[in-house]
Amino acid sequence: MKLGTVTYNLAKDWNVDKIIEMCSHHGFEGVELRTTHAHGVEVTLSASERAAVRKKFQNSPVALAGLGSAFEYHSPDPKEVRRNIEGTKEYARLAVDVGAPAIKVRPNGLARDKGVPEETTLRQIGESLAECGEDAASLGIEVRLEVHGHDTCIPARVRKMLDCADHPNVFVCWNSNPTDVEDGSIQKSFDLLGDRISLVHMRDLCVSDYPWLELFRLLRERNFDGFCLTEIQESEQPERIMDYCKALWDAYHRILDMGG
Repeated sequence: MKLGTVTYNLAKDWNVDKIIEMCSHHGFEGVELRTTHAHGVEVTLSASERAAVRKKFQNSPVALAGLGSAFEYHSPDPKEVRRNIEGTKEYARLAVDVGAPAIKVRPNGLARDKGVPEETTLRQIGESLAECGEDAASLGIEVRLEVHGHDTCIPARVRKMLDCADHPNVFVCWNSNPTDVEDGSIQKSFDLLGDRISLVHMRDLCVSDYPWLELFRLLRERNFDGFCLTEIQESEQPERIMDYCKALWDAYHRILDMGG
């Protein structure tokens, strides 16, 4: 496993050069560039600008772990769903050009308040994911579904989305949500999605209500060797916070190495 960060929230005002500098100096091996942030890695970039971003990461010790979009497919309006699908496809092409291996998308709710049955929305999300996953596969880009949204972050619902998608190029971005935890453990939730996890989002590792040690142990048991990315809150002392995070990360893995 490798430690990295999402630009949301700590790094939202950093450009690419600053992101690379901060991550490399503080032991973070990768970054997911979340859309709308100051890094500016968006579909509006020209071909030369995309190539420049790719070169910066290739010439650094920091990997571009992925691009984080806000595309979602739960709307009861077919035109809105199509807009998000086509936007996802365009974003996948940006990922190719800048050298990112994957894009992140998300579920962000159900439409029960508009009279749409839950199963209908879950199926619609899954079918949308299948189309996006097929398109991205032709480019060599993974589609990662974040376990996200008030009603849609429930692992059992995400599992249904994946089953409806039924596509080998649709993966999961585990999001370390409080709703993962049952009786102090994430085992049941993890068992539903563990076979599809391609990326992990973490909150601050000092948050004690989440069983981080269990998460890392379960990931190790599945031979997960991808990125675990922190979503650190903004701070006036970002370097100090990053050092604390790296120290906690190292401490948890030393415990596991000792059989803990």
